[in-house]
Amino acid sequence: MRASFILSEVLNGLRRNVTMTVAMIITTAITLGMFGAGLLVVQMADKTQDIFLDRVEMQIFISDPVTDADPDCKSAPCATLRTDIEGITGVESVQYINRAQAYRDATTKTFANNPDIAALVREDTLPASFKVRMSDPDQFGVVLDTFRTADGVDSVLDQRELVKRIFSVLDGARNAAFAIALVLVFAAVLLIANTVQVAAYTRRTEVGIMRLVGATRWYTQLPFLLEAVIATAVGSVLAIAGLFGAKALFFDRALQDLYGVNILAKIGVSDVLFVAPWLIIIGVGLSSITAYATLRFYVRE
Repeated sequence: MRASFILSEVLNGLRRNVTMTVAMIITTAITLGMFGAGLLVVQMADKTQDIFLDRVEMQIFISDPVTDADPDCKSAPCATLRTDIEGITGVESVQYINRAQAYRDATTKTFANNPDIAALVREDTLPASFKVRMSDPDQFGVVLDTFRTADGVDSVLDQRELVKRIFSVLDGARNAAFAIALVLVFAAVLLIANTVQVAAYTRRTEVGIMRLVGATRWYTQLPFLLEAVIATAVGSVLAIAGLFGAKALFFDRALQDLYGVNILAKIGVSDVLFVAPWLIIIGVGLSSITAYATLRFYVRE
């Protein structure tokens, strides 16, 4: 009997304040949708970082005098340098690139789409180098610090700097989504509080009578709290549906080319499913706390 009464009160309250309820649902959906998008970007960034760090290389350029004297890296200091690099813990492979190979890579790969620039490249202007791959990317700093000023080394190229620039873009998108979500959270809290106050005010006479006949405070205020929880739960479900839509329309279509060349990690259904429960928990928790605080401080009787 009590459960059916509370349920009927909740449904009546949602129907009476339908405009504010719809506004609460939409605001909650947008808020949690932006927050969920930020979480998806975080997952994409983490997976993409693993892809890049697995492929990233370090290039150690040999000085021109050493290359001129030993173009095939058969004697010291070039051969000694290679042996020392291979002896570092965490080094997976070391490939020597002579000037002829460097010229071929520059004209057929690096500047393949820029024939005018490729025509200006000369074999004798390109330095020989070692391409170093690491089994443990965290050891890059050790190799760089050890060989940056070694005998026969002209300079080093650390591709991690390029990776950091790529991730700065992803971090910016994530931070923007979280910033917008934070503003919307504030708006959602105010809207939930106002909705609860209006609902309680419109039914103040009913609540007063129930209190006079012995109904507890929790019994009279529970319907208002449940109204807010139900509205935000619906908003959470809409936010999750929006994330699935964003995955299909934006992540899968707009980023398809980047997925194809393995530049960005693909956001899958499992990623959205991982985020979905958190959106429901956050939405229901936010509405519960806000509604309870509102009833506690603004509805005394």
